[in-house]
Amino acid sequence: MDDQPPPTPDRVARIQADWRRERPDLDVTPQGVIGRLHRLADRLTAELHLVYDRYGLGEGEFDVLCALRRAGAPYERAPGELAAHTMVTTGAMTKRIDRLERAGLVTRRRADDDQRGRIVALTRPGRELIDRAFTDHMRNEHQLLGLLTPAEAESLEGLLTTWLGRLEPPAPQ
Repeated sequence: MDDQPPPTPDRVARIQADWRRERPDLDVTPQGVIGRLHRLADRLTAELHLVYDRYGLGEGEFDVLCALRRAGAPYERAPGELAAHTMVTTGAMTKRIDRLERAGLVTRRRADDDQRGRIVALTRPGRELIDRAFTDHMRNEHQLLGLLTPAEAESLEGLLTTWLGRLEPPAPQ
């Protein structure tokens, strides 16, 4: 027989117990997954922001710089293309590009093939900054994921991929 005491219920388990007491007619089982995912997302976001803050970036600016860096040399994309490669709307994209341009991290120019279109490109300081920031970001993500065993991380990734694939349309190519 195991002499270990049962684990202390976490916040989500306590909330579920309260609802089961107050509304025994409802199945609150989904709160176990959804509530914990929500709390985990909040905690992960806070941890990720520590790196963004270190480089003077918001999450959106970090995302835009990453999308430009992932484009490969010459590290440029049209604003609409940037929106498609990030989790940012085209309206919010303009504000982020404005801030990044003021900081000297990106430039804007007219598209060669369409004088109405614009192209956003990383500057050398922008590329150097995002290379350092992304290195720290990946170190941080490895540390956060290191709280799980490799098998747990692999299993979780598979489950999340399946679930997300059923909830949202495929990403644009």
